[in-house]
Amino acid sequence: MSAVILNLDTVELTDEQFYRLCQVNRDWQLERTAKGELVVMPPVGGISGEREADFITDLGLWNRQTRLGKVFSSSTIFRLPKGGDRSPDAAWVSLERWESLNLEQQEKFPPICPDFVIELRSRTDDLSPLREKMQEYLNSGLRLGWLINLTPPAAPLSCRRGDGGEVEIYRPNQSVEIINLPATLDGENVLPGFTLFLPCF
Repeated sequence: MSAVILNLDTVELTDEQFYRLCQVNRDWQLERTAKGELVVMPPVGGISGEREADFITDLGLWNRQTRLGKVFSSSTIFRLPKGGDRSPDAAWVSLERWESLNLEQQEKFPPICPDFVIELRSRTDDLSPLREKMQEYLNSGLRLGWLINLTPPAAPLSCRRGDGGEVEIYRPNQSVEIINLPATLDGENVLPGFTLFLPCF
């Protein structure tokens, strides 16, 4: 099931109105694009949910050891400085930047772009909106982003590089780098010492 995009066109929601809309519709996962479109996100299935949980767990364990920042789940909406209210599948914000926000900003939709995000594309997701979403993060100050693009699993014991999906790596002022799976991803200078092994899916 793909996301539903509502074109609000002449209806301009303020940040507070969008926040209240999300609060009174807690059963719906809502986002807002930089263009002002309202996005109704579908629930994820078992396979995608399990993989998302694995990624958050790995990121959280690394962060618990380093104590360099804060890790956030896909339930968190970030109010991006250059427009858009977005929920990455996993996100990390450096401790210094997080603590620069006041308590109200932390409790509501934090007006900050994560330093690092993971977006997970399942087989039913359209790729184009996810790429636009990654660009919104970059426009707002993202330092590193991984768009993990899954394809149907390869046959057991026959996984070859390129059979099991790919990762698009987003960095500021650089072309998108595409890596075929299986691969080990490096957190670079954003998440020092963090690695994530991605097998063929």
